[in-house]
Amino acid sequence: MTHRLPYRRLAGFYFFYFAYLGTFSPFFSLYLESVGLTPLDIGVVMTSPQLTRIVAPHLWSWLADRSSSPLRVVRLTGLVGTIAFLGVFGGSHFALLFVTISAMTFFWSAALPLMEATTLTHLGDETARYGRVRVWGSIGFIAAVIGVGHVLDHVSLDAVPALVLAMMMGMLLCSWVVPEAPTARRNEGETVGGVLFQPHIIALIAAGAFMSAAHGPYYTFFSIHLVALGYSKAATGWLWALGVACEIGIFMWMPRLYRAFTLRQILITSFALAVIRFLAIGWLAESLTVLVVAQVLHAATFGAFHAASIGYVHRYFRGRLQSRGQAIYGSLAFGVGGAFGGLASGALWASAGAGLTFTLGAVCALAGGIIFARWSAPETLAAGRVNP
Repeated sequence: MTHRLPYRRLAGFYFFYFAYLGTFSPFFSLYLESVGLTPLDIGVVMTSPQLTRIVAPHLWSWLADRSSSPLRVVRLTGLVGTIAFLGVFGGSHFALLFVTISAMTFFWSAALPLMEATTLTHLGDETARYGRVRVWGSIGFIAAVIGVGHVLDHVSLDAVPALVLAMMMGMLLCSWVVPEAPTARRNEGETVGGVLFQPHIIALIAAGAFMSAAHGPYYTFFSIHLVALGYSKAATGWLWALGVACEIGIFMWMPRLYRAFTLRQILITSFALAVIRFLAIGWLAESLTVLVVAQVLHAATFGAFHAASIGYVHRYFRGRLQSRGQAIYGSLAFGVGGAFGGLASGALWASAGAGLTFTLGAVCALAGGIIFARWSAPETLAAGRVNP
């Protein structure tokens, strides 16, 4: 029930989880560059989180179902993942960094899908309020990219691993205070496979994978791209923060958006704007005005897209299928798609340059939009009024 929602404790976890991402995604690639890794090596290391998300969430969701305690799995895997990350302080060789980041993310990959399932179970039928909780993740991301960006203008990039560890410790501590959601009953007659292999669910996952691939160049090379063009690390942090500030706005506005548009309309619009955004970043980033507009579009390409796609998953994977559904969507859409985008951008960056690499992202967004528009299920009512 809504009155039982542990709002502050869930908000604290989202804050630190995305503060960790706000430290790792924009600045760890700069750290890798500073210790001498090649663009291809950087692409491989930065893609390892997506690679681990292909397999690991299935294991953790299965364990969560078996134990009937999703948050116990989050806490224990988070502890092991944090310990694994300490390996980054042992040297700067590619192999060590790849193994360390892969091990850390393998264990931490349990956190978000299981916490998303916990949040949505606490919310019950009031999923339109999801954005009001998730917005604290965006606030954490902004705090991190601005704060860390300014710190790194005054200290060495060698400080990045310690800053990542600090954020990780925050989300680990928060995971221990979030209460378990009431155990949901499995819908009689429904199986994961029965839901998963419906054509519109396959279309959703495939389209989500293409959207994640489209963001691969952005999450791997956006900071490197801006610094190479002469932007300061602080300015880079502010541009990351602008995108997430607009994401906050869309999360706060999601209840109204859900009443006005269908989930399908929201997702198709997000794909179209992603094409424009990544072409602009790739070819026109010398213009601060263009970059500002491109970052404003993050509200659609990530914020609205994420909330609507999670809404789809929650709608179709009901009851005890919720954790498995979130894990499947996360591993196939974010894992496979993100891995392809990161690896492809790493392979292209040195030889093709920023323009063509970000054009690849735009092409992936276009492909995802076409797949979703062609094979997704039609809707006639606004998202907040559609019954599963």
